[in-house]
Amino acid sequence: MRHPPRSGLLLVGAAVALVGTAIAPTVTASGATPACTVEYSVTNQWDAGFQGSVKITNNMASVSSWSLTFDFAQGQEVTQGWNAKWSQSGTSVTAANESWNGSLASGASVSAGFLASWSGSNTAPTGFKLNGTACNVDGEPTPTDPPPTDPPPTGEAPKLHVSGNKLVDASGATRRMLGVNRSGGEFMCVQGYGIFDGPVDDAAVEAIADWKANTVRIPLNEECWLGLSNIKPEYGGANYIAAVKDLVAKVEAHGMTPLVELHWSYGQYTGNSAGCSDVHATCQKPMPDAQYTPSFWASVAGTFKDDPAVAFDLFNEPYPDRATSTTTQAWTCWRDGGTCPGISYEVAGMQDLVDAVRGTGAKNLILAGGLAYSNDLSQWLTYKPSDPTGNLVAAYHVYNFNTCASESCWNSTLAPVAAQVPLVAGEIGENTCSHGFVDTVMKWFDDRNLSYLGWTWNTWDCSSGPSLISDYDGTPTSYGIGLRDHLRALNG
Repeated sequence: MRHPPRSGLLLVGAAVALVGTAIAPTVTASGATPACTVEYSVTNQWDAGFQGSVKITNNMASVSSWSLTFDFAQGQEVTQGWNAKWSQSGTSVTAANESWNGSLASGASVSAGFLASWSGSNTAPTGFKLNGTACNVDGEPTPTDPPPTDPPPTGEAPKLHVSGNKLVDASGATRRMLGVNRSGGEFMCVQGYGIFDGPVDDAAVEAIADWKANTVRIPLNEECWLGLSNIKPEYGGANYIAAVKDLVAKVEAHGMTPLVELHWSYGQYTGNSAGCSDVHATCQKPMPDAQYTPSFWASVAGTFKDDPAVAFDLFNEPYPDRATSTTTQAWTCWRDGGTCPGISYEVAGMQDLVDAVRGTGAKNLILAGGLAYSNDLSQWLTYKPSDPTGNLVAAYHVYNFNTCASESCWNSTLAPVAAQVPLVAGEIGENTCSHGFVDTVMKWFDDRNLSYLGWTWNTWDCSSGPSLISDYDGTPTSYGIGLRDHLRALNG
């Protein structure tokens, strides 16, 4: 869903879940101020990879460019990075400034992050040097192994996987994903207001469960997850990841499936139907970017790979068809990425993102939405990405103002897809403050035993952006009452 304006909505305070998490190892100085300090953190770690970051503080004279070097001791290898030009020769790693963050005044700091592989042990690097000058020289503590990632939550959420064109749980019983979207994690952090829009404590999640929802879709922001430099530290990186993990755990504790989804991403697009001109992740872009999105999904998959109850939705609403001149170009861009006509940044295709997830060893369920803001699945089967696990699902969005918003369109374009793979309507809604349209959608999907999630569990004006509730205790709007009563009738 493309969001309504936020200016009025964000004047009120929002409850922000900031869950403490160990960030180790961290190397800091003590005693007299050294020439430079480097704080090194491992924010995520999985079987063969990890996500790390460095915060560099320059205590010398101002510099117009910088280069940080350090040595890994046990065969770790940097595979991707951001906020710096990363390279590695043997055990020696170099992070050199980008064109936009080279100036580093005395007392100023800069942060950069990376993904890397490891095996055996993953001790902290040593020998940090900034422009050749040793950092942390007056009492470097001995590096220690980072703690293992938190164990997966022990809720009762089903462990879904694909069987033919159905979703089934671990026992083989057919399941449907029926629930709501919980918006906020995609925009609050990048706008500097918090992490979630409204409360996400146990009572707030219990209110969703009280509607008899069994799935909660959680939109995310890749810059916030990766902790890029334009995000306030309190709302990005480790704090953001911890808050998302905490919400996922609460959703599972109430027996519901958490569906984590990439909503807003990096990349400047000013072409047809552009949502913003900003290079940063402040709106819906036509396609994921190759610079950060594979890193985002590798990190997310690494975080949740040991919890098969978590499902992944690769990209909210692709619309390369608005940028390209032909349908073939649009679908090719959608699957393969690269240099796409009409899109100025390098694109990560759906195959790239599937590969990024599966490269971590994660076997979690994956959803992939089609063209036209996920409203067009007409050639989804033709361009379907390859998934070695066979756990790929077609995602679809429909609102009363979409092109494909009639039973005749659903019969001609959705039914053939649903005959071969599971189909999930990740967003359904209408901007009428009523529920006549979603009632029609739900009946069509019910008749075919398919899945759908209402947009959105947020207290906005239901006419400017379809909002299911007027209060986080679960009080429905005149639009939301249709979904609530229907879910209770199905699952009550």
